[in-house]
Amino acid sequence: MTLPLIQRAKEDGITFLLTPKTKPSGLHQITALAPAPRIPIGPPAPGEQYRFHFDMTKCIGCKCCVVACNEQNGNPAAINWRRVGEIEGGWYPYTHRLYLSMGCNHCVEPSCLIGCPTEAYTKDNATGIVQHNADMCIGCQYCTWNCSYGVPQYNAERGVVGKCDMCYGRLSEGQEPACVFACPEGAITIETVNIADWKLEYGLTANAPGLPSADDSLSTTRITLPDRLPPDTARVDGYRVRPERPHWPLVLMLVLTHLSVGAFATIWLLHKFHAEAQLEIGAIASFVVGVLALGASALHLGRPIYAWRALKMWRRSWLSREVLVFTLFAAVASAYATLLWQNSPASGLLGALTTAFGLLGVTCSAFIYLVPARPAWNTRRTIAEFHLTGAILGPLFAAAAGVSSNHYLIRFAACATALQLINQAFKFFDMIRSERYEMQASARLLSSALRNHVLWRVTLLISGVLIPLLAKNAAGAAVGLLFALAGEILGRYLFFVSVVPKNMASAYNVSEAA
Repeated sequence: MTLPLIQRAKEDGITFLLTPKTKPSGLHQITALAPAPRIPIGPPAPGEQYRFHFDMTKCIGCKCCVVACNEQNGNPAAINWRRVGEIEGGWYPYTHRLYLSMGCNHCVEPSCLIGCPTEAYTKDNATGIVQHNADMCIGCQYCTWNCSYGVPQYNAERGVVGKCDMCYGRLSEGQEPACVFACPEGAITIETVNIADWKLEYGLTANAPGLPSADDSLSTTRITLPDRLPPDTARVDGYRVRPERPHWPLVLMLVLTHLSVGAFATIWLLHKFHAEAQLEIGAIASFVVGVLALGASALHLGRPIYAWRALKMWRRSWLSREVLVFTLFAAVASAYATLLWQNSPASGLLGALTTAFGLLGVTCSAFIYLVPARPAWNTRRTIAEFHLTGAILGPLFAAAAGVSSNHYLIRFAACATALQLINQAFKFFDMIRSERYEMQASARLLSSALRNHVLWRVTLLISGVLIPLLAKNAAGAAVGLLFALAGEILGRYLFFVSVVPKNMASAYNVSEAA
């Protein structure tokens, strides 16, 4: 065998042993050893699935796996379905840095699949691989909030989400996934795992410093750690906390739908207990606001033309339930406003149904954000915050529309404002007291980079009830409504940008765009 042939064989992963021959020519006998397999020889048996195995002791942080993954899947540089994070520990001069390469964990209970409203995710029965169907995706990005590892990533150019599928096409043909093939150290391999056994032991080998707990979705990735890690080993990017995206279409949708629900609830109560109130104009205006809010929500989707698909998974997804309930709310509210205009005696029942569907819709909206991957959202205070928005804006809207001269509307809005501020204060204190990195980081954002926004929100909310209380007329209520509406829009903006998601550690040096 000539030297070039030996070199090519080495590139293919074949190991050589050179053993001396007994001949006087001094030549050596060349023996080829089979390379260590990086993928299973056969398919998973019943009750098993494929999984990644990452050996941290071998990874050198070269990011060949990242480059190979992007080339294989045609992703731009800013979107990485496989990422390499960094963790470090020890004390100078005895410090230690390690690397953490992660793709999709193909979880036993994938949170991306459970939350998807269009059934764009499936877990393959034969292999256990969690696959994403871009044709079914509407770009709602709900899965990006549900995954504790930040695996699904939104591609704005395509209008859909994408994720690692373990190079399913290559694997089905007996080829190694791109990241496995490209790793020069063999730190990434594919193996099979028995699901029943893994559920008993995953906590021992699925967790690592710099990763969220595998409890959220039962990650199947097996991680081999070094025999000894310094006790203070942690992510190197813990200091780096940046505001998240504001999602302005969702900010407007949430605030305006809550305003519409609060206004209809106010109108129904006035209709029931205050016969002199002029309700028709207020009901029509509330309906228009609700319709505008639902229209604004479609602007958040990457593929709004397929928004109707969001109704598909109402049995499982809170996003589907929100769309369904608010659709019913809009239909019943339209009928209620029409009957009020006609002064029909049947309007009372429709008013109760409108209020019920509205309150249920606000509750569904809140439950969308109660996900373990976003600790600052995943609290009962989110439910209270959403309902209190309607309790503040609804009565102010009704008073501004002149449906009643009853000053109890303004007083009720003032009480709701006080409760909202108290709720936000306790939420901030919960973050400070929490031992979770994400909660403390959210508190750090609110008290530093977003401090002025918080102060402005408080000022606007207080002004929103003080002005109508002092003016005691519809004009004052209209001005107060504008202030309070601005305060709640700013509050929902803070809701989105101040949340710090669970995620794997990133690299120490990372571009601002990332």
